[in-house]
Parts: sequence; C-alpha cells; structure tokens
Amino acid sequence: MRVLIILANPNRDSFNHAIVEVAKGELLSLGHKVFFRDLYQEKFDPVLPSHENLLPESELPLFLQEYIGLVRSVDGLFFVHPNWWGGAPAILRGWIDRVLRQDSIYNFTPNGVTSKISNKIVQIISTSNTPKEIELNVYGDPVEFFWKTIVFGLLGVKLFERRNFESVIMSTQEQREEWLNETKEIVKRRFPSS
Repeated sequence: MRVLIILANPNRDSFNHAIVEVAKGELLSLGHKVFFRDLYQEKFDPVLPSHENLLPESELPLFLQEYIGLVRSVDGLFFVHPNWWGGAPAILRGWIDRVLRQDSIYNFTPNGVTSKISNKIVQIISTSNTPKEIELNVYGDPVEFFWKTIVFGLLGVKLFERRNFESVIMSTQEQREEWLNETKEIVKRRFPSS
C-alpha cells in the first residue's frame, strides 16, 4: 500500500512525533510505501488566499498540486495531531481547506457529493490532555465529529477510524509505551501486508 502520513505538531519532542515514528516504522516493516509530511517543518501556509478557490487545479502552486495528487493516489491517509481547543491545529485545518478542495477531491452534484477519495483507508491518531470522560460527556468529542462526519463523512469514506490517547500531560512513561505499542497494532490491523 501507499500511505500518506500528515503530522501537525510544532514540538519536535512531542508524543505525536513518537507516534509518527512508530507508525512509519511499522508501515515500512509491512512492506508499504510511506509518504511523510510534517506540516510545521515544511512551513505549510494554512491561509487560503481569496482567489485560490477560483483557480483550476493546474494553476495552483506546485506544492498544492503535489499534495492533491498524493491524496488521490495513495491507499491510506494517516493523520497525527494534538487536540487544541476542541480541534486540530490551525495548520492542519488550513491544509484541509487548501488540499481537500472542490473539483480536485470532491464535487457537488444534483445527486449529492461525489468523492475521488471515498475508497481510502483513513486513520486519525489524536492526543489530548482532557480526560476521556470530560471530552465525551462535557464537550461531546468535537474532534471525532469533525473528522468522521464533517470531513470524511462528506467525502464518503467508509474505512475511517480515530484513536485518541489521553490524558498525555498526566501519563507515565509506561502508559506512553503502551500507546506506542497500540499504535503498532492499529497499523497492522488497518494496513495489513498483502
């Protein structure tokens, strides 16, 4: 399989980075081709210019054309990010605005939305400092709703899954090791070798 990993965390010593390293290693050990993008390291500009939505894909900046082509061509999309204020970091939200664009990834038709990526395997691993009970019972898990319903629900993705590791700030080294082992198991289950 061809899998695109998108990381959105500015802290190079973050647990998100450790998750990505484990996921990349496991995917490679299973024989998959991995495309890795660190949005902060590459200084991805999340601001959608007012004219950009009017441009045909062929007139977009080359880096966006490459991202769109990757998203369409891979078998799996794997996102890793922290939960900040009930959502993904702004840099990742901007990536969604600029890459998962109308005409390139989906279209509105009289019969509903048509998607060019509905057959993808999508895996989200997020992290948060909020305890699970509060995230679910007080906030209603907005990160799950955003990814599953608003983004990939609209795009018709059926092979969607998200795992949140919490509370990172209160976790022990042992707990983090368990989460990294779970990450390996998630990769094996979701992206099995052929």
